Amino acid sequence: MERMSACESGVAQPDDVRIIRALQIAPRASFASIATALGLTEGSVQRRYRRMCADGLIRVAGMVNPGALGQSRWLVRLRCRPGSVSAIADALAERDDVNWVALGAAGCEITFATQSRTREQRENLLGRRLPRTAAVLDISAFAMLRQFMGGRGHYWAALRGALSAEQEAMLGSEGPPFTEAPVVARDPVELTAEDERILDSLAADGRASLVDLAAAADSTPGRVSRRLHALLERRVVHIDVEIAAVALGYHARANLWLRVHPSAVKSVGRMLAQEPEIAFAAAVSGPYNVHAVAHCRDLDELFEFTTDRIGSLADLQSMEVSPVLQHVKQAGTLLSGDRLVGPRRTRA
Repeated sequence: MERMSACESGVAQPDDVRIIRALQIAPRASFASIATALGLTEGSVQRRYRRMCADGLIRVAGMVNPGALGQSRWLVRLRCRPGSVSAIADALAERDDVNWVALGAAGCEITFATQSRTREQRENLLGRRLPRTAAVLDISAFAMLRQFMGGRGHYWAALRGALSAEQEAMLGSEGPPFTEAPVVARDPVELTAEDERILDSLAADGRASLVDLAAAADSTPGRVSRRLHALLERRVVHIDVEIAAVALGYHARANLWLRVHPSAVKSVGRMLAQEPEIAFAAAVSGPYNVHAVAHCRDLDELFEFTTDRIGSLADLQSMEVSPVLQHVKQAGTLLSGDRLVGPRRTRA
């Protein structure tokens, strides 16, 4: 019998990793197309994909980019009273205007990212709700100024080599899908009610068929195909493949806060984007002008990476390494332990 992806150790098998890589390159490709590129049977690809989803190893979902709608994005650090962190983190994770939530600093700090659709929604959270929360001792908010890595995932260098160049070409790869761009679009997109319904369906299942999307949007497959192409083209949404990093052997995660010489922010951000350990990198406002998220196999690898490769940067002035104790939400997906459990959102 074929060995399935969710083994007792919870680590993805080689064919699972190849399927994950294929999905990152072409997240809406048919199982038949993926099977042809990988030399597997369509049934095998389908079974492995469904098992990985059921076991919380991966999730494919449409992620809305608020910058395309004219809204800025913020990273926030909360210092909280001991014993209150979990309740606050869970409440933040339930909100659809909060993209990811992580606990650090011995359980007294929460780091999260906003993805508010409107200024009012963001100001309500950062300017009114959190400051009135008695358990919150301190709030630091940083505007994202330029994103060097993020969005759709096959840029993550950790998965390079899982497929050959020929296999990636068969899936339609044209190089890394993320390109550096302003965080907030100067010509924001105005969403229609039909667009919103399409986006809601993609948030639940990024591989939803055109027929299913059309039914949800009360439209036709042809029209939905055109709208989806336009939304992807203008970066309103990207189809993300979320991965439980532990399943790939990455057990140590950390938020990196770097202070570099202002003239080196771009070069440092672009360098970080090429590192296999880095899953996100951006220039931000505040005392630290570069923020990154690192995934390493263990704390020793995190130490070697931050001291030898980042610590040796000529323009680095200081750095804070904040290990993540628990990921509560990542890219819109809630986690239970080290497994993805899907969205459970409220428009509070």
